[in-house]
Amino acid sequence: MREYRYHSQPGCGGCLLMAALLMLITGGLPLLINVLGTIIVVGLGLMLCIILFFRVLSWFIRRKVSEYERSQTEAHNRFVFLLVNILVNIAAIDGEVSRSELNAIYEFFRRHLLYNQGQIYWVKELAKEAMAARVGLDELLTEFRDSFGPEPRQILLELIYQVIYSKAGVSQVELTAAERIAAFLEINQYQSQAIHGKYRSQARSGPVGEERHYQVLGLSIDATFAEIKAAYRKLSMEYHPDRVAHLGEEFHKVAEEKMKEINGAYQYLKKKFGE
Repeated sequence: MREYRYHSQPGCGGCLLMAALLMLITGGLPLLINVLGTIIVVGLGLMLCIILFFRVLSWFIRRKVSEYERSQTEAHNRFVFLLVNILVNIAAIDGEVSRSELNAIYEFFRRHLLYNQGQIYWVKELAKEAMAARVGLDELLTEFRDSFGPEPRQILLELIYQVIYSKAGVSQVELTAAERIAAFLEINQYQSQAIHGKYRSQARSGPVGEERHYQVLGLSIDATFAEIKAAYRKLSMEYHPDRVAHLGEEFHKVAEEKMKEINGAYQYLKKKFGE
């Protein structure tokens, strides 16, 4: 049985040829040259306008990025630079950084840190540079650990888990990488579990109730009140918003939210022990 073959649609090449021949007959070669010249000039003009538009847009973006960088402290810029590089590195664990993973990072900065469009341009430039450089994760973490104290380290881990759980699918590979980062940054096991549990519980699978309050303070459920009080004092100092003010307003707010969580856990356990 012969296969039915669909007929291809006609092109416009013949029409253009007929139009050129008609102009050649009615107006001669000068008319044809004038028409073709006009078409070429208009085409080149449009092409130059498009090129000029994208150059002006690129200049505008670079100017916005430069202005924003210079308006922030060096510590803030370094923190975000390392944060973006680490997030890109985690996203590349499976061999490549997908468009959806990049969008998840940008959306995180937009929704959770309330970055405006100019700030997002900056983050995109940092992500582009990170993908081109592909610095190893251990090198980035070593630099971060050497540059920042306990408070920014824990905030970094908070942000990493936020990004991981902001995507549609949570990768076990990425969760393992986050656990390794916590250990590398010398973050207490219970504090690491508390940070992870916070975002895992949002997916309705993490610890709830009393155990959650212990984890917020970085303690096991059999901790004494003396240990609870000591942990609370330590975390209150580490997460005090004033201690991360140099990182910028957005991370100051992250510390404020964490302090509310710590205070809530302590007040619950304090009431439990009748103190």
